[in-house]
Amino acid sequence: MADWSSFVVEADITGLQEGMSNRSYSSKELTLAYMDRIAAYDKSGPCINSIAELNPDAILIAEARDHERSAGVSRGLLHGIPVLLKDNIDSADCMQTTAGSLALRGHYAAEDACIVRLLRQAGAVLLGKTNMSEMAKFLTQDIPNGYSSRGGCVRNPYAPGRLDVGGSSCGSGAAVAASLAAAAIGTETLGSIINPAVENAIVGLNPSIGLVSRRGIIPLAPTHDTAGPMARSVKDAAIMLTVLAAYDPEDDSTHMAMNKSFPDYTIFLQENGFQGVRIGIPVDARFPKLPPEHQQVVEREIEVMRQLGANMVEVESIANLERQEWDMQALVYEFKPAINRYLAKLSPHLPVHSLRDMIEYNFRHNRELIEAYGQDLLIASERTSGTLTEPKYIQAKLRDLRISRANGIDAILSNHKLDALLSPGHDGVAAPAKAGYPSITIPAGFTASGEPSGITFIGGQFSESLLIRLAYSYEQATRHRKAPAL
Repeated sequence: MADWSSFVVEADITGLQEGMSNRSYSSKELTLAYMDRIAAYDKSGPCINSIAELNPDAILIAEARDHERSAGVSRGLLHGIPVLLKDNIDSADCMQTTAGSLALRGHYAAEDACIVRLLRQAGAVLLGKTNMSEMAKFLTQDIPNGYSSRGGCVRNPYAPGRLDVGGSSCGSGAAVAASLAAAAIGTETLGSIINPAVENAIVGLNPSIGLVSRRGIIPLAPTHDTAGPMARSVKDAAIMLTVLAAYDPEDDSTHMAMNKSFPDYTIFLQENGFQGVRIGIPVDARFPKLPPEHQQVVEREIEVMRQLGANMVEVESIANLERQEWDMQALVYEFKPAINRYLAKLSPHLPVHSLRDMIEYNFRHNRELIEAYGQDLLIASERTSGTLTEPKYIQAKLRDLRISRANGIDAILSNHKLDALLSPGHDGVAAPAKAGYPSITIPAGFTASGEPSGITFIGGQFSESLLIRLAYSYEQATRHRKAPAL
């Protein structure tokens, strides 16, 4: 393994497993290879800045998995595979969990998040934490994507400093795109997985609320929050989801999925997945915010899906749904009680144990953040009662559910006898996020200037199996993803 920096480029999980099984390399060597790439491309060279910190135990974990393998023990497809966690996910090791905030610097979680425990049990090597938009970009609406006062700015590996890196899971997206790990975990509230997946030309899967436990994740809005895989292929995303989807008695939302999930999502990786499927598209296949070059990409890919056997149904109501003015009222009200509950449990030595503490800390100790961007959303949330009894919140939440579910995705799917909806790029992320329904995005090619483009499939509640089938069929037929030229 002389050339550390090229041996893992674009490698998928199945291929990495084969290499370890035939002793071409060990999990330790695989982990060192990714660490070498982080040194070469994340903290020097193009300086992607996607990694917040490395796990000092990563090499030891990899050695333990190698020892198990040599004894004939395999924990599954993630055995010995290095993966990254977003910096708002608790891990009970020598890595901090800060959500990119200086106010949470020094916070070492006492327990693993439920999904981290599942990853450990599956044999994954927890390589490190990824940088992210601070507090999942819930500081002010004016703050740029990828900025955190703890970690600085994440940069898009396809054009560092020129192209947008996407929403709050941008560190996970950029790291996966640059082959700094086999896969990563992102979190989603309102586009935080789908948006950076599109911008970094990778696969992002936003699961239904309840399919994946949120316990141990710094919250934003409980009725929106979830976590999901970010990978370079649909197959790798399905492998990751198989591990992440599990009932958690300490997260009531997972009760909903007890009879809705599957023990193995890779069984839905079917190349003929479009046969007989009805997919809804906007009647004019256009969205008002979509640049012309990206519009041309989407129109081309719609024709590809027709050729693959899909019945592409033009539906006016989809365009109306996506043109809907979605507000952030539910997030503003839900954030305060959720973050207060999380912060109240932190170690006494930390400076913040409430939202009010965090706001005051930023005013006193983070002048760069305050002077450049402010913290209007934090302040607006602190001004709420924290009880969720305000009529404005209740009306906003009921409106969101009505427009996104009963009069939105559910109605469109039912009225037009559709299996799924198609959205260009991340234009359509709000509706499924508000509904708590799944979506998956896949690379759809690049513009002439090299900007990644993507398409997103949206389904009804717990329709991940169908979305994986469609995404895999499309991916295998087109193979648009290509590595950034680092």
